[in-house]
Amino acid sequence: MLENKNEILQIHKDNGVIFWDASTAFISEEAKIGAGTVILPNTIIEGATVIGKNCKIGPNSRLINMELGHNVELQYTVAEGSKLDDGCKIGPFAYIRPGSNLAKNVKIGDFVEVKNTTMGEGSKASHLSYLGDSVIGAGVNIGCGTITVNYDGADKHTTTIEDGAFIGCNSNLIAPVTVGKDAFVAAGSTISKDVAAAALGVARAKQINMENWESPKKRKYRKNGIIK
Repeated sequence: MLENKNEILQIHKDNGVIFWDASTAFISEEAKIGAGTVILPNTIIEGATVIGKNCKIGPNSRLINMELGHNVELQYTVAEGSKLDDGCKIGPFAYIRPGSNLAKNVKIGDFVEVKNTTMGEGSKASHLSYLGDSVIGAGVNIGCGTITVNYDGADKHTTTIEDGAFIGCNSNLIAPVTVGKDAFVAAGSTISKDVAAAALGVARAKQINMENWESPKKRKYRKNGIIK
């Protein structure tokens, strides 16, 4: 087994693949890796994964039956059964689940999960989001904490976000729903109806400030004479 592993690594080295620490890399026999690609420590590449030229993979990443274009960067990430086009940047700590197709220069940042979702060129979800069963256009910004609410307890539904839309932080998009081209969803909104192109969608309670309010703990202390 070790001899086979070393033979596989040597083939890739001969083809111009760079390993920072070959002893921690595990590459399947079916995998194909382009010249100039750098494999960082603790990287596992499984199945018929194809990686283009001049990519940077790892550290601490696992790819399973993936297709990567050229100049892709992927770190601290698990990715399976999906396609990443040229220039995508994934991670750290991202999870790309099967059926996803990310176009050129898409960015998926830390603690973002993507499942069965397409994203158009230049779109980005930089932090703490779940994008499941979604069709996302080009140039879309997905704010931190955005959730596509795709499951109603019985069936999965699709969220559509068209080109140029902006999704504010901590938004819930309850599928099936469409956010139109160049539309804007205000932060903190729960969107259950379509937002028209170039419109602003706001769905949150009106803020109320209660003056001189005391917390239950403070009331208890006051009652017991701990504070006046």
